[in-house]
Amino acid sequence: MHKIHAAITAVHAYVPDYILTNKELEGMVDTNDEWITSRTGIKERRILKGDFATSDMGVHAVNGLLKKRGISASEIDLIIFCTTTPDMPFPATANVLADKIGAVNAWGYDLNAACSGFVFGLSTGSQFIESGKHKKVLVVGGDKMSSIINYKDRTSCIIFGDGCGAVLLEPNTEGYGVQDSILKSDGSGGSYLFQKAGGSLHPATSKTVENDEHYLVQEGQAVFKFAVTNMADVAAEIMEKNNLGPDDVAWLVPHQANKRIIDATTNRMGLSSDKVMINIERYGNTTNGTIPICLWEWESKLKKGDNVILAAFGGGFTWGSVYLKWAY
Repeated sequence: MHKIHAAITAVHAYVPDYILTNKELEGMVDTNDEWITSRTGIKERRILKGDFATSDMGVHAVNGLLKKRGISASEIDLIIFCTTTPDMPFPATANVLADKIGAVNAWGYDLNAACSGFVFGLSTGSQFIESGKHKKVLVVGGDKMSSIINYKDRTSCIIFGDGCGAVLLEPNTEGYGVQDSILKSDGSGGSYLFQKAGGSLHPATSKTVENDEHYLVQEGQAVFKFAVTNMADVAAEIMEKNNLGPDDVAWLVPHQANKRIIDATTNRMGLSSDKVMINIERYGNTTNGTIPICLWEWESKLKKGDNVILAAFGGGFTWGSVYLKWAY
């Protein structure tokens, strides 16, 4: 009997229409295009305007995926929605999405591992396929980061954007699909990247709102130092574990947090820059959306059998890597 792997059989994504440029940010906070670009690699990011939520971006991404795959939402068994900005504390955004798209036979839940969420969700979703229990699993990664960003804080508002991507996992017995994953976390890093209020520790009050405690807080230098080492190390570790050299890897799909972190990971893996998916200059850091948005944009360049390495780092701290063989 052939081993069952969880293969990505379709990918789609959505980014909002509104473009927030570095030039526009110059009029909002004390910053400039050269400073932002040289330190982050970001030129612009997308912002979800109006009375819309993370699930609404998920609807666009998933409906595009279903159309591409030629299946209906009723065929989906499970939805894992990887997000840091759920529509509400509960119910799960996965359940909200299921209702909006008509996935009447799916159960689902949200997964929060900050920017590593999609990698964690892909690894988790693959196990439901490998067990033989499910045939069609949606892993969605998306965030409306603009909902928790303080646009008076020049250290964070320049980095983040809104967007969402989704992949469909299905069984494969030809050896394609998710091959391996390495996932890690270190809770001691929580004090460097967090949102203080809104949870059970600091419930929302007029005082938490007045003190701007519902916005993301990041100690940039500490996060950068940890991320630049650990994201690079875990990507190199999964290569070594699976006996892959630079020539064996077709693509690196890195979390789009910072161009310097991406470059460090690329160098640590011994890869040339033409094997790296980078779109940070146009979308910024969409948190859970970065990796699936990259896969969507590079889909036409991916070939069946390509060795693909995904790598991410996020608040928590969380970090991880997934090795997969592209299935179509």
